[in-house]
Amino acid sequence: MPVHKKLYLCPLLLSLLSACTSVPLDNRPASMYKEGENFYASRKYDDAIAQWKKVREAYASPDLTTNAELKIADAYFESERYIEATAAYDEFRKLHPSHEKAAYALYRMGLSSYYQITGIDTDQTPQKNTVTYLDEFLHKYPKSEYVADAKEKLDATITQQLQHEQYVARFYYRTEKYDAAIKRLEDALAAYPKNPTHDETYYLLGAACLRIGKLDKAKEAFNRLSSEFPGSPYIMDASKLLEKYY
Repeated sequence: MPVHKKLYLCPLLLSLLSACTSVPLDNRPASMYKEGENFYASRKYDDAIAQWKKVREAYASPDLTTNAELKIADAYFESERYIEATAAYDEFRKLHPSHEKAAYALYRMGLSSYYQITGIDTDQTPQKNTVTYLDEFLHKYPKSEYVADAKEKLDATITQQLQHEQYVARFYYRTEKYDAAIKRLEDALAAYPKNPTHDETYYLLGAACLRIGKLDKAKEAFNRLSSEFPGSPYIMDASKLLEKYY
């Protein structure tokens, strides 16, 4: 290459290098973090996650990295990818067990499971996980701002668990597997004491006991029904059954 061309290229290369170094490298992750926030605000959650993952991988500062980790979990949650959200919140808790947001992460794990619940006649794993996470949350963080909501959702989930047991017991009752129904109902009474829907539990228990001739146990169940749930519509059904069989 001719000398005069080399001389011409050198200043050009120097100016390009100068332009590249004019943006401080340690500001790049902060800029990407801010861009992620903009995407998040616009509900472009995949783009937000991509930016925050870059921030996390850059590890520019502990605070920025930690915030990015939590934001990734939030973006999964808001986009209703609850399995990924649970994993991300759990990872955050493992990495930062004493962080001020550790309670929030555990609470969100409970919500992620709660929002996966589909009904009493489907897989009960989301219910079990919800109870596990929210119960742990309430024990560890009794003064958290999320306690009231966590209690409400925990109670609702426990009631759903009981309703699942009642659903299975009704199936056993319909198919004349009365011993299996009784076992399921007695276990439900032990596992979920003082639940407001136990009027159905006592009614089904009494009905199943009547069917196999256990009159004393049937009367005991119906007495509990009438004394603990005096306004229940199942009381009339129980009276009719007693009249029919005895």
